[in-house]
Amino acid sequence: MEKILLLMMGGVYKMKKVLVTGADGFIGSHLVELLLKKGYKVKAFCIYNSLGSWGWLDTVDKNIIDNIEVVLGDIRDETCLKESMKDCQMVFHLAALISIPYSYKSPLSYVDTNIKGTLNVLQAAKDLSIEKVIHTSTSEIYGSAQFVPITEDHPMVGQSPYSASKIAADQLAISFWKSFDLPITILRPFNTYGPRQSTRAIIPTIISQIYSGKKEIKLGSLSPTRDFNFVYDTCEAFYQVAESKNTIGKIINSASNFEISIGNTAELISKIMNSDIKIITEEKRIRPENSEVSRLFGDNEKLKSLTNWEPKFGGLNGFQAGLEITINWFCKKENLSNYNFKKFLL
Repeated sequence: MEKILLLMMGGVYKMKKVLVTGADGFIGSHLVELLLKKGYKVKAFCIYNSLGSWGWLDTVDKNIIDNIEVVLGDIRDETCLKESMKDCQMVFHLAALISIPYSYKSPLSYVDTNIKGTLNVLQAAKDLSIEKVIHTSTSEIYGSAQFVPITEDHPMVGQSPYSASKIAADQLAISFWKSFDLPITILRPFNTYGPRQSTRAIIPTIISQIYSGKKEIKLGSLSPTRDFNFVYDTCEAFYQVAESKNTIGKIINSASNFEISIGNTAELISKIMNSDIKIITEEKRIRPENSEVSRLFGDNEKLKSLTNWEPKFGGLNGFQAGLEITINWFCKKENLSNYNFKKFLL
């Protein structure tokens, strides 16, 4: 009966149970919402903490929470992770440490989480014969663009401990595909932004400073360009990659195919927020010279050719539309209450 009802709703009969690691995070929480809407049974793997918090899942609609299974654990604990994966057919692996500045201070924690954590996912998936693993990469592994738009064949250059750890994780995933035929797809999102993003990221940093009434906005380097992707497009890419039979063993960019500088991004945000600002370049916000990624501009043709994905927030108009949604979300007091955002304004 359940199968018939789903077919009558016009959807494909999925009802596969999937594990989403990092489900408590920015992209992970949005992905959980999307997968539920698409008909999957979702198990959300969240970092264990003394408060019993489910991260951003604590803020989503109650109907979402009532329909997911939440597991508190640690990606570095192979026993806990494997136990959580036992009744799942597919794994979306998003759990990672992502802050580039923090990776300068604590590189070992990035090895433990991003490399060893990924190994735990791969080994458990192999042992349990998981049907498909979608591993999350990052455009930071390319370093500064040597050619544009950046295709999946671009050289990998670790310009920060964070990017180096993600390169290693990607290579582990590839090795499990080639060595053990583990059905792996590597999705490589470019700079994702949107509601729930950490205020350490550039777009929430700009928004929060303007919202607080500041006229002098403190930023790092203004000239680097980024290929910003609205979080809804990124999550749709995960879904489309999971649905496609053509993506096994593939490395695939998720990019808007549009680039804009940090300085121009700040100016666009100030225009949307009707604020006259002066941008101050602050030394402590600048990456070490050889660690700065000066240009990211991604090619998304492979993703479009292998799946039904198309960016809904592409180009300048799409970027502005995504920014408007993001700004409106960050300017609501009930959302800001989830952040200790004042420390980011210092």
